[in-house]
Formats: sequence, C-alpha cells, structure tokens
Amino acid sequence: MPMKIQKTGSDTQLVVERIHHAKNYKLTLDCRLCVGCELCSLICPREAISVAKQPKKDGQKTQHPIIDVDEVKCHYCGICTAICPYGALHVTIDGNNIASVIEKESFPQLIREITVDATKCPTDCTECEEICPLDLIKVTSDPKTNKVTIEIKEEQCPTCRKCEIKCPEGLIRIRKIFTGKLTIRQEKCPTNCQDCLDVCPITDTLYLSEKDGKVYVNEIFCTYCGACKIVCPEEQALELSRSTIHHTPVRSGAWNKALEKLTSTTEMTKELRGKGRKKTMEAVKKRLEPRAK
Repeated sequence: MPMKIQKTGSDTQLVVERIHHAKNYKLTLDCRLCVGCELCSLICPREAISVAKQPKKDGQKTQHPIIDVDEVKCHYCGICTAICPYGALHVTIDGNNIASVIEKESFPQLIREITVDATKCPTDCTECEEICPLDLIKVTSDPKTNKVTIEIKEEQCPTCRKCEIKCPEGLIRIRKIFTGKLTIRQEKCPTNCQDCLDVCPITDTLYLSEKDGKVYVNEIFCTYCGACKIVCPEEQALELSRSTIHHTPVRSGAWNKALEKLTSTTEMTKELRGKGRKKTMEAVKKRLEPRAK
C-alpha cells in the first residue's frame, strides 16, 4: 500500500504522486505544452485522464480544454507519455523518466521523422524559426564560418510540417505522426463561430471565411489531435478520423486496444494485417536465403 497519494496544481503544471516506502511515482503535466487534445484521455486504460471544455467568457477567445488526472486511478504506466505528440506528459520513478509500457515493449513510441540539411541553409534565413507555431526551432549562424545550426525540440514537435512547407530551400523534410481526415460540415457549422480556430495549436490549419462566416480546413498542417473537436459547440459539425500512426514496432494487446480507440476497428485491422504480411515475407525470405556451407 502507498504511504501517500497526492495531487498539486498550478498555472504551469499538474502533478500527481504515489509515494511508497521504497519508490516515488510521479506524473507531471506541463500545462504550457498541453493543448487540451483528446489523445491521452482516449487511451488511458484506467480512465484516469479526463478532458473538459472551459466556459467561454464574453468578448474573449475560447480557451483550450483542460486535462485533469485522477490521482487514485492513475497507475503511472506511461501510456499517456508515449502518445502525447506535444511532449506535455512525463512519468518518473524516483526522479528518473521511465515509462513502464515502453520499457517492457508493450506500447510503442511515436516516431518523429525530421531531417534537416543545415549545410545548405543561407546564413541570413530564419524563416523556419519564425513560422513554427510552438516556438520549437532555433536558428543560429556563425558569420566567421558561414555555418548554420538548426535546433528543433523534437520531443515536443507534433510534425505539423509548417517549417518544411515554408523553407524556401527545401532543406527540411518531415513525416507526420498522424494522418487522417478533418471535415467541417458547413450546414451545421455556426456562422461566425471560431471556437475551434481559437484552440487549434497550429496556426493556419483552420480559418474563418469572409464570404460566409464559416470555418474551413487546411489539412496540410493538421496534426489530428482533436482539440477542435472538443470545443465545437454544434454536434456533428466537425468530424475527425485518424487513419495511421507512425510508431515504433510493437506487438501487444494494449496497443491494439489503444489503436482501435485512436483510429477505428477498420484501421486497426489494416495495421495488424500489414504486420502479418511483413512477418510472412520475412519468414519466406529467410527460408529462401542460401545456407552457408
């Protein structure tokens, strides 16, 4: 039995702890990085994470949803840490960053496939730094050597691809973590409502049309996090579906259940079939390889 279970919160972080005689388990939510999306709450196996829409004040923009953690239900498994594309959640055991589901290889890690060729960057160009909506890029140049260095906080990057699209030299390449479809049904979208636009963490993904006062989508930048879906005041006006998740290889029932919640039964089946085909091809290839004499 734990010695103590506690929860503390501030404007910048939420911390839940389970303190034992021998170990200290801690889950920390960085409120400055959290965008209030639905991903962690969708797949928490103990339903310890909840997400709620904040009341809107007259004359002010809609605030992003608030994430809360039940300190009694939380089991510190690290699934929320593994799935957060913004790097807002961290589990520690005795002060060390440890996600047990990843350590035991029962849950995958998101793959942020980001490549940058800074050797060809102009020394006076900082467009990728300026365009990043989350301030994750820092560009520095040495005038003596004409060398440019680009630092990206990859653990917090949701791979929106804004820097890649903006880079005039085409020196940044990014593969999205999530792919899917975001649809706004214009017949249900309230005129001049921009609640979803207010909370979207990636600028220019959603925009309000001057012609009809409706919100439209530029999916090239969408990270499919779901924050917009939570705050939409009109049921079925906004539809979000995820089709693929770029992650490290894993075989586990926990991931299969999570994948079904994040995408759909159909997409989960596709991934499982793909794994089966790959395994079969590897087995056939191994059998056809000439044996060493």
